[in-house]
Amino acid sequence: MPSSGRKFAPSGLVPRRRTIIAVMAALVLLPIEVSEAGWLSDIFKGSSKHSKGSSKHTKSPAHVASPKHATSTKRAASPKPHNVKLAGLGLANLNLPKPVAALCEPSKFRIVLDVGHTAESEGATSARNVAEFVFNLRLARRIEEKLKAEGFAETRLLLTEGKARPSLAKRVDAANDLHANLFLSIHHDSVPNSLLEDWEFEGKKSHFSDRFSGYSVFVSRNNPDFKTSLSFAELVAKEMKAQGLQYAQQYTLAIMGRYQHPLLNKETGVYSYDQLVVLKSTRMPAVLLEAGSIINRDEELKMGSPERRDIISSAVAAAAKEFCGPQEAFLGPP
Repeated sequence: MPSSGRKFAPSGLVPRRRTIIAVMAALVLLPIEVSEAGWLSDIFKGSSKHSKGSSKHTKSPAHVASPKHATSTKRAASPKPHNVKLAGLGLANLNLPKPVAALCEPSKFRIVLDVGHTAESEGATSARNVAEFVFNLRLARRIEEKLKAEGFAETRLLLTEGKARPSLAKRVDAANDLHANLFLSIHHDSVPNSLLEDWEFEGKKSHFSDRFSGYSVFVSRNNPDFKTSLSFAELVAKEMKAQGLQYAQQYTLAIMGRYQHPLLNKETGVYSYDQLVVLKSTRMPAVLLEAGSIINRDEELKMGSPERRDIISSAVAAAAKEFCGPQEAFLGPP
């Protein structure tokens, strides 16, 4: 409630503070053109009627120059007013966001979705004896659908054949031949054999490790466009995290052996995998997504569900839209 001891200005006088607030509010609401030597500076300084002290305390308003005149240090004795356009606050010394051009046009931006592994070389085996390739293909197809629905009409699903190592070169060649703008390889995670435990599922011997779970995102610092690769990887990881998913933290541990990798961002779960062929040899930004652990018995069930595929595909699509969409640049001092 207002204080009963509030003080009011004498009749006929408007407090300077209210005047300034009113002017600033007007500037926020309406784009206007004013003269730098006109009424605006008088309001901020206060009119001669209400100012106190001699003229030696009164300074002329600072000159507002256009960029091409920014180096000028002298003013003519009787300058003509220069019109300065103010949109909103429009003050040049404030850091204001301004839209810049989009990085890409979705309808023409070609994303290659690489389905990890092949039917002949299926990758890891889940805790319930399902091949990783099956998980990869299902998720990649859902991501393809989601991207196309968001306007990325040039999205391509990349399926290769043959053994693991020869297929890596085929993937790189195919992505390069397609003149892809972005390469995203889809995988599901496991752990080194030394960390596996035995169990039986539906009468069949299998292996599991419930010790670790979560997604992870990889880039290669040897990619010809590492900075862009990292930028997209960060967006994917950020969107995965926004969906309530946690990243896998085991890759920094010594127990991972040759699968140990440096963590580039501990907030989002982006790792470097510098020597992986599909990440370092493609001629476009490249990212690998380990969507989750299929060797963890609880997470395997989630990874096999349409709901989890929808969550992950939505995260990837959101990352692609943000990657291509208008960014915000900030204007610094003139």
